[in-house]
Amino acid sequence: MSDTSYTPPKVWKWEKGNGGQFASTNRPVAGATHDKELPVGEHPLQLYSLATPNGVKVTVMLEELLAKGHAGAEYDAWLIDIGEGDQFGSGFVEINPNSKIPALMDRSGAEPVRVFESGSILVHLAETFGDFLPKDGPARIETLNWLFWQMGSAPYLGGGFGHFYAYAPEKWQYPIDRFAMETKRQLDVLDRQLADRTYIAGEDYTIADIAIWPWYGQLVLGRLYDAAEFLDAESYTNVVRWAKAIDARPAVQRGRMVNRSFGEPHMQLHERHDASDFETRTQDKLEPAAE
Repeated sequence: MSDTSYTPPKVWKWEKGNGGQFASTNRPVAGATHDKELPVGEHPLQLYSLATPNGVKVTVMLEELLAKGHAGAEYDAWLIDIGEGDQFGSGFVEINPNSKIPALMDRSGAEPVRVFESGSILVHLAETFGDFLPKDGPARIETLNWLFWQMGSAPYLGGGFGHFYAYAPEKWQYPIDRFAMETKRQLDVLDRQLADRTYIAGEDYTIADIAIWPWYGQLVLGRLYDAAEFLDAESYTNVVRWAKAIDARPAVQRGRMVNRSFGEPHMQLHERHDASDFETRTQDKLEPAAE
């Protein structure tokens, strides 16, 4: 099939299961498909997520807060299997009507508060605990500039480049070229920004780094779409330096493990309810060894 073989109809109609790795869960309408209550643990912060780049943002943020001594950031993390359609359960849709992970319920106040969209969750946690986001002035604006840059740019990387390069049922040159070009442009934006700064928004590690690293940091480290060589990621030397420095942070290493249901069993912590879970409840410890 060539890139030019499709002629759009006057009115598009959905054909269920119309191709692609996630065809079984994609649909053109919102709302719940089934009744399913969400579990609730003992901590005020209840996270419902999966270790995609957007999910990793929040678990890294929570682990960074705990590493700095914010005891109130203790949390329960529950696995939402998007391949099985957990995001369309009634309980999850009540928290996030957009049916996307991550979603957070903050029960620390008089009334529970739902927080959805990863950027909103990062701002909420930063303001709640007074960390990783400057309180005012140009430094705050610069951090938010880059947070919203990520929110606006990453769909071109994920839904654009990632989809057509890694997940589409056929390889089509036009969309791959189009989104590879845009992804490389974005990497160049970051590389220029990091040429004379330690972190994205300056010399301090902020929610801008926590938001951008799971997408662009993991991309240049070869963990996203197996596309680092294709995109010549090593040529973005400032991004690579920054990505490796953040990757070495213990809180980032822990955050990558939470709600992870793929990859090496020792890196999978499907649920997280206590700091000790990293030592006792990874999948290599829960699943019997293969004979």
